[in-house]
Amino acid sequence: MTFTFGIYPGGLLGDETGVIEPVRPDDPARITAALRELQGAAPAFLVRAYRSYTDAVPVAAATPSEPGRYAAEGRRLDLVLQFREPSGRLDGWLEHVRHTVRTEGHLIGALQICEEPNADLPPVDGSIPNVRRALVQGVVAAKEEALACGYDLAVGFNAALNLDPADTFWAELGTLADERFHRALDYVGLDFFPDVFRPVRPERLAEAVAGVLTGFRRDALAKAGIGSSVPIRICEHGWPTGPDRTEQRQAEVVEEVIRTVAGLAAELTVDGYAFFSLRDADSAGAGLFDRFGLLRGDYSRKPAFDVYRRLVGELTAP
Repeated sequence: MTFTFGIYPGGLLGDETGVIEPVRPDDPARITAALRELQGAAPAFLVRAYRSYTDAVPVAAATPSEPGRYAAEGRRLDLVLQFREPSGRLDGWLEHVRHTVRTEGHLIGALQICEEPNADLPPVDGSIPNVRRALVQGVVAAKEEALACGYDLAVGFNAALNLDPADTFWAELGTLADERFHRALDYVGLDFFPDVFRPVRPERLAEAVAGVLTGFRRDALAKAGIGSSVPIRICEHGWPTGPDRTEQRQAEVVEEVIRTVAGLAAELTVDGYAFFSLRDADSAGAGLFDRFGLLRGDYSRKPAFDVYRRLVGELTAP
């Protein structure tokens, strides 16, 4: 099984208050150079981007802007179509999904339908009415369009980590998911940030990562009837630096998490990992969301950049 790496290449982040703009605007040439270096000799590398849909603005700008320019030299887009229509209407949404595949399918390696539909936290998709149907029907529409157009792209969805035993998302999804959905589904993504929002002792980090991935496979996905042959991929993982979070510890976390995930790839059918994000939003900021980058705001490197570059080369070698 092929293991593919990727990254969100921007410095733009969101927190509970909304969107954080990077202090310094993106520099596409420097982003491209960093992507090229991270990819190295790997035959494939995914560049993550986000685009929100509403009926009022059916084709919103992507984050980062013009992501297609980074889809070159073996790199393809990991494009997230966010369902943000407040009414929950699906007609325009499904045409948006199909139109995206028709017009951009040649640039896309992975098309994620909805963003964290299990998280009922505004503004993410789990807070939007009818999101489960938007997910199921969107996956089917995307795969049908890709097959009709002859595009080889993986269609899937993601979820945020939720350890609440009373959560009903997966059972409800299983009720809606029909045979067409299961045939169309190529992967399920997981967003998780161990030792960021809930502290984990350093000596327990690998154990925590393994426990999360095992539970996701054998508990959450099983409730939805999603079998073990459907790959899991880590869509978002990161560890920010800051006043009490050293750059050296970030490098250690990146290495330990990636090695743990890769070590479970065969057992749990894990086919990829993407880091969030390439660059800090504000390297001088003291907020938790300011410094998730492998690079500082001025594109200078933190130690974790070289760690990630080395691991991509090592773990995608023949």
